Amino acid sequence: MKPAEIHSPSFGALTATIEGEMAFVPSNLPPHLEWTTELVQALSEADRAIGQLHGIGLNLPNPNLLIAPFMRREAEMSSKIEGTQAEVRDIYLFEMQESDAAAEAPDVREVSNYVKALDYGLRRSVELPVCLRMIRELHGILLEGVRGERDRPGEFRRSQNWIGSHGCSIGEARYVPPPVAEMQTCLNALEGFINPGGNSVPVLAWLAMVHYQFEAIHPFRDGNGRIGRLLIILLLCSRKILDKPLLYLSAYFERHREEYYEKLLRVSTYGEWTSWILFFLRGIVEQSHDAFERSRQLMGLQQLYQQQIGTKRSALQIRLVDLLIERPVITTVLVSRQFDVTYQTAKNNINRLIRIGILKQQGTAKRNRIYVAEGVLEIISSPFVG
Repeated sequence: MKPAEIHSPSFGALTATIEGEMAFVPSNLPPHLEWTTELVQALSEADRAIGQLHGIGLNLPNPNLLIAPFMRREAEMSSKIEGTQAEVRDIYLFEMQESDAAAEAPDVREVSNYVKALDYGLRRSVELPVCLRMIRELHGILLEGVRGERDRPGEFRRSQNWIGSHGCSIGEARYVPPPVAEMQTCLNALEGFINPGGNSVPVLAWLAMVHYQFEAIHPFRDGNGRIGRLLIILLLCSRKILDKPLLYLSAYFERHREEYYEKLLRVSTYGEWTSWILFFLRGIVEQSHDAFERSRQLMGLQQLYQQQIGTKRSALQIRLVDLLIERPVITTVLVSRQFDVTYQTAKNNINRLIRIGILKQQGTAKRNRIYVAEGVLEIISSPFVG
């Protein structure tokens, strides 16, 4: 980075790296903001949208059924931003055949690791505040057994990194984050901002600030974008803004990928905090509406399935329909283990759902058959529905 690219010292400063290039060190949070009418209105709209989503998490008979499919959609979208390609269907298939599929599906393993890290973080945040220790733990899970494994999973970087086109030198980089010593200072300050004794910044603006700051610090050699986006939902839940983890911004960032990167960069180079926060809040609104509508469609499909299995349905069939909302790709063995029934009982119930059109066999295998609830996958994987 060049001094001419930084247009004010109020939001950060350049410092020399050991390579002789200049790196950006962001100022501590919070920044000075002018709370314009536009920004206040955007905050109000985002609060209303996320409040509606919070309500559905409280009022649905079993909102927990939605958590698994929403988590896998988020994993797909967050990883897609980084160039990793895997669909929700692939994630479910991989999870059932993980030991056999690892070598053949490295992209899917990366996305599956995101699901594991997110699930771990949601459980861990019940007993531990979101902090640097937890962030390192999440990173260790994210990079376990995948291509970034050589980049010290679970450890902050010990050398300079930079962001630019593939293979570029630090002198050609679009952005150079803080050197290691300054990085650790910045991380300590960020941890204090995440867990303050008191904070007057409106929580959704606070969340936008935290996301920018983490990406600007860029504390890992690999996986910074995914960890930064994963932190959004963890903080929403830990701050009790959402009762259930139903809101994810990665799909919004993916739809506006170039704008997302440009808005982040212009906070560093021009101090355009208001523009970034407005962009972030627009994402909260869009994805809250999307999650609300997707939830409504999934619950409607669940009711339709219950009607289709009819009045003579067994208790197992009712439970199996619920399972399909949560896990729309199944095998007979999975159903047998899930509900502690015999293989033949599981097979008979699956066959009934096939006959009435709820399930379809994937492929033509004679053994280890895989069955898919296409209606559920279609809702999970469909484009923006807000």
